[in-house]
Amino acid sequence: MSHSAVPAPTAAKLAVSPKSGTLGRRRLLMLAAVLPLAAWRVQQGAQAAPLQWQGTAMGAPASLILHHDGDAAGAQAALTATLAEVARLEAMFSLFRADSVLSRLNRNGRVDNAPPEFVELLRTSLAMAALSNGVFDPSIQPLWNLYFDHFVVGGNTQPPAADRVAQARVLVNWRGVRLAGSSVTLEHPGMGLTLNGIAQGFITDRCAALLRSHGFGHLLVDMGEPRALAAKPDGASWQIGLADPREPSRALHTLSVVDRAVATSGGYGTMLDANGLYTHLINARTGRSAPAFESVTVVAPSATQADALSTALALIPGNNPSTRLALLQTQPGCRALCINSAGVVSELV
Repeated sequence: MSHSAVPAPTAAKLAVSPKSGTLGRRRLLMLAAVLPLAAWRVQQGAQAAPLQWQGTAMGAPASLILHHDGDAAGAQAALTATLAEVARLEAMFSLFRADSVLSRLNRNGRVDNAPPEFVELLRTSLAMAALSNGVFDPSIQPLWNLYFDHFVVGGNTQPPAADRVAQARVLVNWRGVRLAGSSVTLEHPGMGLTLNGIAQGFITDRCAALLRSHGFGHLLVDMGEPRALAAKPDGASWQIGLADPREPSRALHTLSVVDRAVATSGGYGTMLDANGLYTHLINARTGRSAPAFESVTVVAPSATQADALSTALALIPGNNPSTRLALLQTQPGCRALCINSAGVVSELV
């Protein structure tokens, strides 16, 4: 990674919606000299050719580059294990895969013998829902489906009728998600969950732990949300650029990160209508999409925490700084930066 300010990157980080396969994802963090899925540097100036991989993760285009200090076999083992872990977790959390644990839950309304990681992440999601008074709500999927079908599939330019929004809102209630041991039940037919507001961070954390177990101590892992373990091998911090919502190919602000994760939520990443008035960031309590900021970035001890908190803070409506600050203060060691429509970056304090 560059030691100086992050230049305009070669590509913004993109992914797709669970149904379209084409829409840009809400996360538009940019990493100088880092490919979209993940990048690690074990020893600065290592001459051995890096291992590289390109494919998909959670339904999005993905790529990986793994630098190593001549131990090609060890690097290959780490790469293989990391990709296997991504595939294993995708089989739990993906909305793209009909056979995933999440898809089966949404289809049947119940799943038994859910894997421990699925239960853990769902429990964490429900805890954030409680802390945010339901602003962050993993049961938002019926509203997302309504807007996606209306705008993207149906090609409509005007918003859906109020009665259709009201009908979908009835199915959105995190309190209707029942956890009993390894069994998960949705209280009402038609309910559906998405973990897209937190799963990428969770997968990043899991892969970071796995790479650490393979002996990689200085690294930056990005499985949708970047997490830095330690500093660079030369002691410098990792440099992470935040996209300008008005021109996402340009970095508006640079963060220096050591032993922290970074996540950004911004509606500009997935706009459903031509005017950008409706995005994937939908307030569960109102059924509408009108974030107060163009983007909210959270720096946190873990990527799971940063992912969920950035989503929740972005969804708090209007001019409610005290509400945002109160939520932020429930998460020790976290800070948040907001970008408004004029491109002004401010820290939430």
